[in-house]
Amino acid sequence: MSNQAAFHNLGLNAHLQRAIHEAGYVDPTPIQSQTIPPILEGRDLVGCAQTGTGKTAAFALPILQLLSTNSKGKYHPKSKLNSRPKKNIRVLVLSPTRELAIQIGDFFSKYGQFNTKVTNTVIFGGVSQNKQVTTLKSGVDILIATPGRLLDLIGQGFISLRHIEILVFDEADRMLDMGFIHDVRRIMKNISSLHQTMLFSATMPKEIVKLAKDFLNNPVNVSVTPNQPTVEKIGQTVYFVAKNEKQSLLLSIVKNPKVSRALVFSRTKHGANKIVKKLMQAGVEAEPIHGNKSQNARQKALKNFRDGNTRILVATDIAARGIDVLNISHVIQFDLPNVSETYVHRIGRTGRAGAGGIAITFCDFEELPLLRDIEKLIQMKISDARNSSKGNKKLLHSMPQINRSKPVKSEKMMNQSSRKNQLKKVNPSLECRQCSRLFGSQMAMLQHIKAKHNSVS
Repeated sequence: MSNQAAFHNLGLNAHLQRAIHEAGYVDPTPIQSQTIPPILEGRDLVGCAQTGTGKTAAFALPILQLLSTNSKGKYHPKSKLNSRPKKNIRVLVLSPTRELAIQIGDFFSKYGQFNTKVTNTVIFGGVSQNKQVTTLKSGVDILIATPGRLLDLIGQGFISLRHIEILVFDEADRMLDMGFIHDVRRIMKNISSLHQTMLFSATMPKEIVKLAKDFLNNPVNVSVTPNQPTVEKIGQTVYFVAKNEKQSLLLSIVKNPKVSRALVFSRTKHGANKIVKKLMQAGVEAEPIHGNKSQNARQKALKNFRDGNTRILVATDIAARGIDVLNISHVIQFDLPNVSETYVHRIGRTGRAGAGGIAITFCDFEELPLLRDIEKLIQMKISDARNSSKGNKKLLHSMPQINRSKPVKSEKMMNQSSRKNQLKKVNPSLECRQCSRLFGSQMAMLQHIKAKHNSVS
């Protein structure tokens, strides 16, 4: 009963404590214990914590508590609409991706299952709006939305934000990376200034700090291990392997029965499809999830992975941002990311909420500079699998030796590395999450997203 006692000390009601208990959570995480009390007091809040630390529950639980209390006659501290109809939208949660929006909606439904008077719905682009509009017309308390579809339905007159009492920006850094910052400012023009605002982000670049100053009023700042990635509980190893040997290495690893549920990261959508095709040809069940897949296909792949029907899920970074699946035994980085912080987000998919996990990285010649940047960020050397692996000895010794301290660089590689370093000096966060292309300015990246990807909303 330690879970109920701990969450009870945060002021949560019996319905929420019961839902927490049935969800199997033991104790509140640091971000939860530090954010829930001020949110219940009606304070604006900025929360910074790494992936997998429980940010969603940190705002979902107190919001459900506030709405439950208010429905009995007391209204939110920021509400001036004491005579408003019951089913106007009272809470808006903005999410950068469809997968994350759906995940947040599932959390609200799970935690609010014993108080059916509080309703929620999720809207996002890429699918027909008809079912979403029908649900909105019937009235909901909590709306979880991606910026593009939200603005579209506001423009059509199906959504009014005049009665918003609570506004949440979730994964604010990803909204910035994906070029949604202007959409966010347009949305804010439709919301009354009298509301409680929360901003949650895994990282806190200068642009997000400015966003918080513009939209939040004297916020409480909660930062759990700021700028110090928490990776100690995750076992990390790196395989130095030639690019054309990566697929064979992956197959040998995932055939191990100890790999019960693995998330494999590919830098590109084409690469993810190719990895899955090769695994399937070798008799290993796997599915891809990325932006080129239809919404139904992405949700089916995620459900199969969560339910255990698919053991291997191959994802790009942009699609993986909405994946919150328990008991992922292994995260395998088939390609290293161009931005070091992305490495931390990736391996955070295992070891959720303080549990342990295993992260395996494949590194070829051209990725050695990226590996050094990652090790500098996490302030540790990642173990060489040649020195620590008990299996795959024959495969390991058949691969070419790669010296991590003195990489061999071709002229092409040096030019690519030089260009990446120059762009990083301008702004290391400006990376297109669809195709990993780097940009030296926000405007250039926005133009690229509109031209090549038509945005993700």
